[in-house]
Amino acid sequence: MLKWKDEVGLTDNIDRETMLEMFIFETFQLLNDLEQSLLESEKKSDFDSSINEIFRIMHTIKGSSAMMLVENISSLTHSIEDLFFYLRDQKPKNYNLTDIIDIVLDGIDFIKEETSKLENNSKADGDASGLIKKIKDQLKNIKNMNAGNKLEKDFASSEKGNKSVAEDMDFGLGGTNQIPQDYKYEAILKFEDDCGMENIRAFSVIHDLEEIAKVESYYPKNVMDNDADCDAIRKDGFRIIFSTSLGLNEVKDRLSHTILLKNLEVCVVSDDLISAREYSKICSASQESGGHATKKIKEPVSTGNVQENVCSGIHGKVHGKSQKKEQARGKKDECISVRQSVISVNISKLDELMDMVGELVIAEAMVTKSPDLAGLQLRDFNKSAMHLNKITGELQDIVMSIRMVPLSMTFQKMKRIVRDMGKKLNKSVELEIIGEETEVDKNIIERISDPLIHLIRNSIDHGIEEVEERKAKGKPPVGKLVLEAKNAGGDVWVIVRDDGRGLKKERILKKAQKNGLIYKPEDELTDSEIYSFIFMPGFSTNEGVTEFSGRGVGMDIVTKNISMVGGTISVDSMPERGTTFVIRFPLTLAIINGMAVGVGESRFTIPTISIKESFRISNEMIIEDNKGNETIMVRGEAYPILRLHRFYNINTKVTDLKEGIAVMVENDSRVLCLFADQLLGEQQVVVKALPKYIKKVKGIGGCTLLADGSISLILNIADMINMKEAL
Repeated sequence: MLKWKDEVGLTDNIDRETMLEMFIFETFQLLNDLEQSLLESEKKSDFDSSINEIFRIMHTIKGSSAMMLVENISSLTHSIEDLFFYLRDQKPKNYNLTDIIDIVLDGIDFIKEETSKLENNSKADGDASGLIKKIKDQLKNIKNMNAGNKLEKDFASSEKGNKSVAEDMDFGLGGTNQIPQDYKYEAILKFEDDCGMENIRAFSVIHDLEEIAKVESYYPKNVMDNDADCDAIRKDGFRIIFSTSLGLNEVKDRLSHTILLKNLEVCVVSDDLISAREYSKICSASQESGGHATKKIKEPVSTGNVQENVCSGIHGKVHGKSQKKEQARGKKDECISVRQSVISVNISKLDELMDMVGELVIAEAMVTKSPDLAGLQLRDFNKSAMHLNKITGELQDIVMSIRMVPLSMTFQKMKRIVRDMGKKLNKSVELEIIGEETEVDKNIIERISDPLIHLIRNSIDHGIEEVEERKAKGKPPVGKLVLEAKNAGGDVWVIVRDDGRGLKKERILKKAQKNGLIYKPEDELTDSEIYSFIFMPGFSTNEGVTEFSGRGVGMDIVTKNISMVGGTISVDSMPERGTTFVIRFPLTLAIINGMAVGVGESRFTIPTISIKESFRISNEMIIEDNKGNETIMVRGEAYPILRLHRFYNINTKVTDLKEGIAVMVENDSRVLCLFADQLLGEQQVVVKALPKYIKKVKGIGGCTLLADGSISLILNIADMINMKEAL
């Protein structure tokens, strides 16, 4: 039995940080899959379609957490695995599915919390004993309720029900289980290219097999002590020979759960001649064998000294072929093959790749549009330049697509939020997801997850009524919550819509008056402007404080997070018909569509998503109060104006409003007119962060290089509007 601390040790050549990073990533991925499987099972009211997936995930997390010495997680997942082993093998009829799901979801929350501690360089020291006791009690209750079933009786009398995962198994890295060793197998595992930590993954396979088998030998032998072993495993795979009582299909299933497995070969091996009857016994232990079994047999009839190979192929057919003993051992055609077509890449590497492609795009523009080429007849050069532009454009699209991630994972997480809130608030809510295949930049997904949670909690808590109230209003008893995503030009729209009671305009207006948020006569406020007050810090119309709302915290965080990814949010509502939130944001933060404007010798880029219109200003449009504040009347509405040259103290000859250009921008239904010298044109720009040695500048969200090599500062419209209102 290998022991991580005693026999293997954390040697200097092991990059524990890399191991931990991979463990954290894989655990979170598996927990998300597990959560969705549980919610799907609850929707279908049975575990029939998902129990194998649930069991596999628990088994994988158990093995990897034990390998990383996170004992509380490994113990908890082991107890959950025991529970689902019983449900899978005994198929009991009497049990409360919702109670089981509640317990496992609590377990998921615990594992997420402990994994987050590891992610933050803290110790995973949470106590799982209470959860483990609940799970064991639940398993005991299920057994008691199904004690009269024939399957249960058979289970109790059949070798203690496969103690490899049953609850009375001696679990741990130092266990001493006496495992029947009826059959000997040889397995060769090859991991995904560039997956890393091949020696650690090989050790995990050994550790996992020692729960159900006697490991006799493996190659390379020093999987944890020699860097060269990683290269050997990468090139030739990891070979392991072991004995167990499990059938071929069970062994195959066990090993195929290995994370980042590219190819798996499993063969039955023996140095002794056995009868065909004994061989068929091995195959019968695995009725759906998809593997290859190689075993020397002796036929019951006289065949001289001929030795034959008997293979179990894809369709379970048995065929023989005479060949020598050496050939019999080496032959492994039609072997089990498990392939994965996806690899995990650190997001920082994709960021670096995108930066380099951005530099390439800028360099290409600087070369092809160089002033030195003006007026020259360069037919061949222009032809080559067009070809280069095509290649760089395609390269940019490919890199962008690599960074793009579907919203499905984020959207699916919301099912858990809806379920838990519905139960706690005594509300029946159905979540409909539309357009989850829509893809956005990985960095944007990380930013919009929290805003979506806040919006959904707000819709369920404030909007959707309880069952009896909905019935009294003539509505369906089950509330409807729609989460939708769609592409609109170069932007993505995410819509959260409910069919609840809607926003109370009068209460919002009253609260806004109390907080001093109204900046113009109330009769001039549009419904959209009134509703947008709910995004202000400290704003809440809830009369009482609940677990989910009433403290005035949350909706302002939504606005802040969305503005950080260059997005905007708007809200619309109808009494007793429901409320709709619309979030708009760019596909990516790395490249945006922008309008370049000139102010003196300076250049600014305004994100196109924030622009409503641009226009020339006439005398009759200008209004100035006795304090010198300027506003512009556009179609009967007054909008504040911000002169960029004054705000950033830029020297320019264009100071008369009638000589420049006004660009009307919007954020969260708030509008501002920016005054600049001239429009320079719309273009795609590569967003660059300001260097760290430059102090943060108000209203600036980044910078970019234009085709002529000049630097353009990218305006943060949300900041600009906030600062104007504060003046």
